Amino acid sequence: MVLVFDLGGSMSNIEKWDVENQAFWESTGKKIANRNLWISIPSLLMGFAIWLMWGIVTVQMINLGFPFEPSELFALTAISGLTGATLRIPASFMIRIAGGRNTIFLTTALLMIPAIGAGIALQDKTTPLWVFQLLAFLSGIGGGNFACSMSNISTFFPKSQQGLALGLNAGLGNFGVTTMQILIPLVMTAGVFGALAGAPMELLKDSGTLIGKIAAGTETWIQNAGWVWLLFLIPLAFAGWFGMNNLLAITPNPGNPLAAFGKIIGLYLVGFITAAVGLYLYLPAPVGLGVLNMWVTMVLIMAGTLFMLRMLPGSIKPNIQRQFTIFSDKHTWSMSVLYILTFGSFIGFSMALPLSITVIFGFMNEVAADGSITRVANPNAPSALTYAWIGPFVGALIRPLGGWISDKVGGSIVTQIISAVMVVASVATGYVMHQAYGSSQPEQYFFTFLLLFMVLFAASGIGNGSTFRSVGVIFDREKAGPVLGWTSAVAAYGSFVAPIVIGDQIKAGTPQVAMYGFAVFYALCMVLNWWFYLRANAYVKNP
Repeated sequence: MVLVFDLGGSMSNIEKWDVENQAFWESTGKKIANRNLWISIPSLLMGFAIWLMWGIVTVQMINLGFPFEPSELFALTAISGLTGATLRIPASFMIRIAGGRNTIFLTTALLMIPAIGAGIALQDKTTPLWVFQLLAFLSGIGGGNFACSMSNISTFFPKSQQGLALGLNAGLGNFGVTTMQILIPLVMTAGVFGALAGAPMELLKDSGTLIGKIAAGTETWIQNAGWVWLLFLIPLAFAGWFGMNNLLAITPNPGNPLAAFGKIIGLYLVGFITAAVGLYLYLPAPVGLGVLNMWVTMVLIMAGTLFMLRMLPGSIKPNIQRQFTIFSDKHTWSMSVLYILTFGSFIGFSMALPLSITVIFGFMNEVAADGSITRVANPNAPSALTYAWIGPFVGALIRPLGGWISDKVGGSIVTQIISAVMVVASVATGYVMHQAYGSSQPEQYFFTFLLLFMVLFAASGIGNGSTFRSVGVIFDREKAGPVLGWTSAVAAYGSFVAPIVIGDQIKAGTPQVAMYGFAVFYALCMVLNWWFYLRANAYVKNP
């Protein structure tokens, strides 16, 4: 093994790397791989937390009386979701161009930008909507980090252990959703950052935390939702810089750190440009033109991002073109669809659930003497800030189990079973949402609603592990990383689709339609998975 010193004095570059050799793995590889994994996990956790924080922040913005419509707040979560998904496309190629240590350090450090911005902007209710839209846009950095993180970890472990390793990285990284949904409501209850965080605001509606209800009139520091992440990001940036490695067998020419940083920023700029153009065409005036629908926007953004990556100049171009060979493989596309089923559902429901609880159960139907129905505030409404964390917690907790089981019995068998569960659970959830939305006592349906969503989160979490196991078996080591990144990018658009679809259907008074549509998609995924991986003459049998 050869270690190469660079800026910072750390032994960051490893020349020899052959983890399929059992002797090398036991003597050298295991220790290095595990160290990189356990630095990667909390860094990825922070990415998820900052990417998805708008799902919780917007709930408290409603409780504090920020002057925005629910549809505008749903749009904030969708903006961060869209940007994060788009950034995953260039992030899929970062490791082989800039190196794992260089990439994880910089992408973790960049999370400080939206964290600090949110800490400042949330201090004032008169902050314009476009500022929050910009911060949600920048929060997408956290979503993009998943692709490079998973691509990186896949290179450190032998194929026989990739299901568990990737399950741990993704599953514990996914705990960023739960961490955020528990921590943000708690830190907003006290001025823990003193004068730096600014003055508190007064709640206009009851709120909640994991430990109980917060009454209207209570002082709240919503801006702490941004400041709190600096406590973790600063030490994690140091840990990434001094504790992680670039594998020269994977990245033959990462260049010096500054050159590597330039490549990373250039790749992220591609995603930012295409996401910004797409959002400008999609969002209504005065922010955008509002000339495209959601589906066309996504397709144009993905196509534009791939085109711009292909046109990049210099040393990046041949690396990108070599990795573009994944798009000629049919399994890239089949696994992309199956990962939408699993991770797309997990991340989409994580984004949409808090506001869905607030809007569906926070209001009730009141029948007037003339028979007309009015939606009014529900005094018995459950707090989204108290319950929304449970679903992502279940999904993240069970994800490593999905990888472990799939290592034992095969990924596609597991994917098929969870798909069937998700079809049934989606239909049942839609029915309960319909009953609650039309009720004068919607709270009576809440715990059934929550239980069904727990089933969806658990199934999607297990499926996250099974589909990643399948990718590791189907593709060779050179292709597996980019495929993992690409499939995660496509699936992450669920964080854009779910809030928009569910929000639009709630606005139309038919929230069940969104869930029935998801059920149809899950059924189609069962057919696809069977055709490619489970039938008698499958292309790859139960990978």
